[in-house]
Amino acid sequence: MSQTLVRYSKVIEIVGDIIRVQVPESAHMKETGPRYGDLAMVEGNEGNQSLAQVINIKRDTVALQVFGGTKGVATDSSVCFLGHPMKATYSDNILGRVFRGAGEPIDSGPDLSQDSKVSIGGPSVNPMRRVLASKMIRTNVPMIDVFNCLVESQKIPIFSVAGEPFNPFLARIGMQADADIVVFGGLGLIFDAYYFFRTAFEDAGVFSRTVMFVNLAADPIVERTLVPDMALAVAERFAVEQGKRVLVLLTDMTAYADALKEIGIAMDQVPSNRGYMGDLYSQLARRYEKACDYTQGGSVTILTVTTMPGDDVTHPVPDNTGYITEGQFYLHDGVIDPFGSLSRLKQHVIGKVTREDHSQIMNTMVRFYSDAKDAEQKQAMAFELSAFDYKLLQFGQLFKQRFMDINVSIPLEQALDLGWKTLAECFEPQELLMKQALIDKYFPKPIQ
Repeated sequence: MSQTLVRYSKVIEIVGDIIRVQVPESAHMKETGPRYGDLAMVEGNEGNQSLAQVINIKRDTVALQVFGGTKGVATDSSVCFLGHPMKATYSDNILGRVFRGAGEPIDSGPDLSQDSKVSIGGPSVNPMRRVLASKMIRTNVPMIDVFNCLVESQKIPIFSVAGEPFNPFLARIGMQADADIVVFGGLGLIFDAYYFFRTAFEDAGVFSRTVMFVNLAADPIVERTLVPDMALAVAERFAVEQGKRVLVLLTDMTAYADALKEIGIAMDQVPSNRGYMGDLYSQLARRYEKACDYTQGGSVTILTVTTMPGDDVTHPVPDNTGYITEGQFYLHDGVIDPFGSLSRLKQHVIGKVTREDHSQIMNTMVRFYSDAKDAEQKQAMAFELSAFDYKLLQFGQLFKQRFMDINVSIPLEQALDLGWKTLAECFEPQELLMKQALIDKYFPKPIQ
């Protein structure tokens, strides 16, 4: 620690993991004075040291969130401000490594103290450095690749509820996605979930191009708020400096928002909707807007899990998320719902970087599946069904089995061919209402 750092020992309040220190207002003008988001070192009365972060400044009172908790911290403890925000380690050596929310390795790997560091939480990218999204990320998940394409530089959540297999689904996308580097951020994970992600990436052979930042449920709350910034700072560097196509996976952003709420309550801030702070939208947007396709460089694509308490899409977290992101994947009952899901950027790639029949297959199959749901209701209510209704019911069952099951894994072109095969098994060519040229080219010919 530098000898020029000034120690302040007037701790005036300790509430949970937050301490308030009285600092002369003149100190705010000094280089080593407190600044919002900067780090500080808290030394307890027994000589133990804990890292802390400045989370509020009000005149001569500075509030700090202590990472390791306030056990051993008393009113005679001392605080010195380090003059810089939290930094993440960045180099090729971090690939295949696991870090905690505070940026320290937790995998017993080689020492990284000599590797370069990058500050976290910087501003989003200048629009002049962005290019229009136009490249598809293949995931081999039909409900994504065929019906709601994932596009480079897109920011999109998976809306789901507790108990759904959203973590296995997120892991499978990370393993199968056409990306150079995967940066994973776990927020408030139980150990079993963390172990699942790590072993899944290792078994799939992608761990060597993966970086993991993990905050477990028992870890300090403040580290939970740092994980997205850690992951995005590293992803941004790989994209800008090495031209890599980076996919950032974050789960669960509702846990992140809950951590912000808990800190806000401890700070005596006035809550807004359902106890969340009034700046929830801004906090989420600052992270999601890091998604970018760089004019000179690679790209950062953000795919998150956002759980909806009570399956309530009007809950503040999914509600605010929907205003920021470019669509969502809606996962419920173990399947991706084609009606609740949306990718607003898919029109940039469908039929342009994909096969000419992509748009027609997508629209026709969703239309028939919607009609199949209506036919199911008619059948449940004991209405008389037509011959075409029975065709729709058959199609609905095949569609669920071959496309909606999240365990299905096939390349896009095979999925399109399977779409034609499924349509041919249920309908006559004239019933499809598709372009005749596409029917002539792709509709399966009867075996002579």
